[in-house]
Amino acid sequence: MMSTSSTTAQTGAVDHLRPLLGRLTLDEKVSLIQGADFWTTVALPSIGLRAMTFSDGPAGVRGPRWDEREPSLNLPSGSALAASWDVDLAFRYGAAAASEARRKGVDVVLGPTINLHRSPLGGRHFECLSEDPQLTGQMAAGYVRGMQANGVAATPKHYVANDSETDRFTVDVQPGDRALRELYLIPFEWAVRAGAWSLMSAYNAVDGVTMTENDLLETPLNSEWGFDGVVVSDWTAVRSIDAVAAAQDLAMPGPSPVWAQLAEAVKDGRVREADIDRKVLRLLLLAERVGALDGSPSAAPAIIDGVALARQASVEGAVLLKNDGILPLAAEKRQRVAVIGQNAREARTQGGGSATVIPEHVVSPLDGLRAALADAEVSFEIGAVVQEGVAPLSLDEMTNPRTGDRGLLVEFVDSDDNVLFAEDRRSSALVYFGGDAPVATAHHLIMRTVYTPSASGINLLGFASGNHGRLYLDDQLVVDDQPVIEGTDLGASFLNPPSLTARIDAVEGQAIDIRAEFTMVGLDSPLVGVFSGTLGLAPVETDPDILIERAVAAATSADVAVVVVGTNAKVESEGYDRTDLNLPGLQDDLVRAVAAANPRTVVVVNAGAPVSLPWVDDVAAVLLGYFGGQEFGAAIADIITGAEEPGGRLPTTWPAALADVPVVDVVPTDGVLTYTEGIHIGYRAWLKSDVPPAFPFGHGLGYTEWNWSDATADADSSVVRVTLANTGHRAGKQVVQVYAERADSSVDRPVRWLVGFAVARSEAGESASVDIPVPSRALAYWDDQWVVEPGAYTLRIGPSVEDLPLELEWTLNG
Repeated sequence: MMSTSSTTAQTGAVDHLRPLLGRLTLDEKVSLIQGADFWTTVALPSIGLRAMTFSDGPAGVRGPRWDEREPSLNLPSGSALAASWDVDLAFRYGAAAASEARRKGVDVVLGPTINLHRSPLGGRHFECLSEDPQLTGQMAAGYVRGMQANGVAATPKHYVANDSETDRFTVDVQPGDRALRELYLIPFEWAVRAGAWSLMSAYNAVDGVTMTENDLLETPLNSEWGFDGVVVSDWTAVRSIDAVAAAQDLAMPGPSPVWAQLAEAVKDGRVREADIDRKVLRLLLLAERVGALDGSPSAAPAIIDGVALARQASVEGAVLLKNDGILPLAAEKRQRVAVIGQNAREARTQGGGSATVIPEHVVSPLDGLRAALADAEVSFEIGAVVQEGVAPLSLDEMTNPRTGDRGLLVEFVDSDDNVLFAEDRRSSALVYFGGDAPVATAHHLIMRTVYTPSASGINLLGFASGNHGRLYLDDQLVVDDQPVIEGTDLGASFLNPPSLTARIDAVEGQAIDIRAEFTMVGLDSPLVGVFSGTLGLAPVETDPDILIERAVAAATSADVAVVVVGTNAKVESEGYDRTDLNLPGLQDDLVRAVAAANPRTVVVVNAGAPVSLPWVDDVAAVLLGYFGGQEFGAAIADIITGAEEPGGRLPTTWPAALADVPVVDVVPTDGVLTYTEGIHIGYRAWLKSDVPPAFPFGHGLGYTEWNWSDATADADSSVVRVTLANTGHRAGKQVVQVYAERADSSVDRPVRWLVGFAVARSEAGESASVDIPVPSRALAYWDDQWVVEPGAYTLRIGPSVEDLPLELEWTLNG
């Protein structure tokens, strides 16, 4: 039953829409609370309601089609955004995403992802923001405000405790009341207080009840926080009609099979029509807010240079972990620079899974450094293979046999080989997840192209798909097999399918007719109606010692070596968690060998989540670029040359080794994942364990020096003012972090916890002051209600959780 506060909040927001509700039949109301298809809601022209279009975000907006012909702005991923610690940047990031959404006809963006970095093994760590609820919450609030100020609904997700991927559809997460309230719900509360128009419920259960039916959708979401938006399910997360009585408003995709008999359930008394009416009113309110209801135009999005913002956001989120003085390099000095690593040439700009967008272009670190170091001699060696499975064929090496242009022909055919649908594509990586193609009714999907290799040699040519496939080269069958799906997560098998290949002896300039056929019928899978397949090349088995020897030779003859290491799509993606923190392949061996050959070695880490850096003491500098979006390489070059300062500070503790991590487990036991650590995750757990990490929460270096001058407190106004001086020789950025301690607390508390932060910027030789609110709620703990212990707290202030030069006493009366 809804509480009075929730009812009041909803009534005030939707009373003016009740006349429209009164014009709807029961069947129309039932249709509205479930999708029309994969990405849209039902339109009812009789009341002036058009369909609303949803799209995956959160680091860009893909739109309803996964299509390289409709490219998207690829912004830095969540962990990179949070590393900026800049709420204003989060606002502009959300505004840029809203502009993209409107360009693609999207009303509701499924983002930001605001689950916490509980364990570094979490598979979607890159997509989430941080390990701290205050940092995550404030950044999420900025994103929501920026997006919705521009007329597009944000959808913070996944509510709640979807902090890992193993058995994500069925796992029962048991976090405990304090941890749930003090950690995992806090980011969602920040997002709701910022005015979120939508929110996504998770697949998992909490305390034995699946989230689409969980009381947490009502309390605290509606009754305490006053949420008046739409709770949309994660795709297929609605399991039964029991979700109707819960505060679950929209089942996606639609029509939902488990809600197929809702009208009959109302008539026979199993479901209350009042519950359906409540959902319809909220959907009408959402439609009004995004301009999908007659007479309710949405806000026009701001004009934003998205490419420039992507570059700036990548700079602001890049964290300089270590620097012996080698950085920044002098761009005007003629020097020899050896750029090494597969990720230097083929950068990962985003993590895998539903968050993936297709950018118009990507600037790799190699591209960026060659452009920035125009007077330098820049060489490249791959050093070590990172890629697993096939990668798409180069567009320059493909010719569409129908048009003669670059690309390939895709045909959907029936059982008699009649073409039902055909289109010309410019990428050999295809995903059909909604749209006009007859994925559910075709017998086969056929890809055709003429492949003209640009170099001679042995290649592994093949495909990646979850469907049975046949590969023909010049009409000769070379592969006829069903890829073996590992694991049980259908999302992972769909978005990151396994590969099958055949060895071919390619000759430069000699064309090969390629035909790949994929079976579309007889699939024993809930994923009927969607398809993912890539035609391409897998890495050829190459002697790894030779690759490292060539890299060492390049480093030896260079003034500086820049090694870019990172993860691949098999390591960081939706659908599965990681099993270790190791860099894939022989990248650690590569770095050690290069550093031994040239002490002036800079390592760029291209990963969205912590990885082990066992060679960190052997290199001159380490720059963490995360998944930096489509301008990643330009941003890295800006930082390395000193055109920009690295603006990031760690939003997550980086361990030296997995064995040191205090909270690791992501694998349920008998279907249950118990958060035995309680309120101690992230830096809180590290402080409690008294084991030093490689790099602490909040850490990050810049190119100038700071003197932490003064801090004053005004408990009456709940504000801390911090003044610091830039004593270096260039403008800089510093992140001021305020932590609370309560050594004599009557309850279990972290050693210290973040209560506020702000970005300070200053020119060389100048000072900057920032005011940081510290509300009493940030000092409270949960005991069936928020409780503030009276008495003295210690506030410690500095540039990281372990470097806190300023200290204040803060007294509360309770």
